[in-house]
Amino acid sequence: MLSFVRLTGQALLHLLEMTGRLALFTLSALSHCVRPPFHFRQILRQLIDIGYYSLPVVGLTTLFTGMVLALQSYTGFARFNAESQIASIVTLSITRELAPVLAGLMVAGRIGASMAAEIGTMRVTEQIDALTTLSTNPMKYLVAPRLIAGLLMLPLLVLVGDVIGIFGGFLIAVYKLGFNPASYLSSSWDILTVMDVVSGLAKAAAFGFLIALMGCFQGYYSRGGAQGVGTATTNAVVSASILILVFNYGITELFFSR
Repeated sequence: MLSFVRLTGQALLHLLEMTGRLALFTLSALSHCVRPPFHFRQILRQLIDIGYYSLPVVGLTTLFTGMVLALQSYTGFARFNAESQIASIVTLSITRELAPVLAGLMVAGRIGASMAAEIGTMRVTEQIDALTTLSTNPMKYLVAPRLIAGLLMLPLLVLVGDVIGIFGGFLIAVYKLGFNPASYLSSSWDILTVMDVVSGLAKAAAFGFLIALMGCFQGYYSRGGAQGVGTATTNAVVSASILILVFNYGITELFFSR
């Protein structure tokens, strides 16, 4: 019994310690994001890495998601003679939920792991300590550019993903299911509102910040050589993915609850 209580207490204390450390890390990182000097070369590098190099992954994911969604919607709606609603379902699902969430999860797997591995390697090889010795703030040089880039680039990726995902649904509806192209596009345009797109972009900005934050946090506090870097990489992807799903519900509740 005492052993169980001790283990429970240790786990609770560790959770509280990590929560406090994350909160302080977030506040420090945010302060460095808005205070000069800014390392524009590092920011540009991260913008290209997060945005440009993630575009093929996000594009393919949203394209096939839109195609599958149109096909599955037709299979279900045909039972109720409601095939005309397929355009609406594809458009709203892609812009509100699927494009932001799927893009966030794909970028978390690609960028979150990369950030944690890069910063974690710098930590265990004492390169971060060397930056401090050279009067370069690691938070300003390593963390802030990644947070800024994640916050800016994921909404752009999701915006492109919205277009590609809706286009994927259009391809299936027109060339496989026999829909009229003009009618399908008209239905998609009529159902779409500014709030649908804005809510998806707001989610994307939050997800981009969370992905960069967890990647930097896990890498910054990694310990124990190569094994510690591997653990930090895994934790970065898992924690970012869980936070994406949690914040997705919270932002959806904020925008669409009545």
